[in-house]
Amino acid sequence: MRILIVEDEKKLADALVTGLTKKGYAVDAIHDGMTAHKRISLNHVDYDLVILDLMLPGMDGLALTKSMRESSITTPILILTARDETNTKVDLLTAGADDYLVKPFSFDELNARIQALLRRPNESIPTVLTFHDVVLNPANHIVTKDGKQINLTLKEFMLLEYFMRHPNVVINREELLTHLWDFNYSSFSNVVDVHVKNLRKKLSITGDKNLLETIRGVGYRFV
Repeated sequence: MRILIVEDEKKLADALVTGLTKKGYAVDAIHDGMTAHKRISLNHVDYDLVILDLMLPGMDGLALTKSMRESSITTPILILTARDETNTKVDLLTAGADDYLVKPFSFDELNARIQALLRRPNESIPTVLTFHDVVLNPANHIVTKDGKQINLTLKEFMLLEYFMRHPNVVINREELLTHLWDFNYSSFSNVVDVHVKNLRKKLSITGDKNLLETIRGVGYRFV
């Protein structure tokens, strides 16, 4: 597996290259956003994962992420950020980042995140998601069901997008918490259940069958 690291702190970049190489990855490192943008534009098919620092000279990680997704480049993106604000995390996920890691972090956690991302199916991610009569457009945040627009909160939208990217797959609450909520949320919190309940209600506007199936004691499945 080949990884591209874009990090302007050379010592950190060197440490990541050394550590990931020892784990068996092929690793390239770039230290500014514009050079990274050119490399990714021309050679993105060579990489299985891009690790981006948020604050980069020339072109920051958020702008680079948006540019990749607007160019239909679907290579997984892991953002490294020193910012722990909720708004920053929401902006990153909305822009198309697959995951983020707040500095400082342990190498073991980084490696676990990388493995999780690389286990995802290697297939093109469509710009517009369609499942049954539900259509979700990540670019303009519009969701329709049977042609009728559904007004969702940002968290409901993110939940639905996650379900639609994993149709017919049982997804447990811990996975949803990890990908869509701040890591400070407890796995014993009912925040997932509340949002799923609200999303399910909004998806039932046409009176069709329940698209969000509860798997008792495990999680949910979008069917």
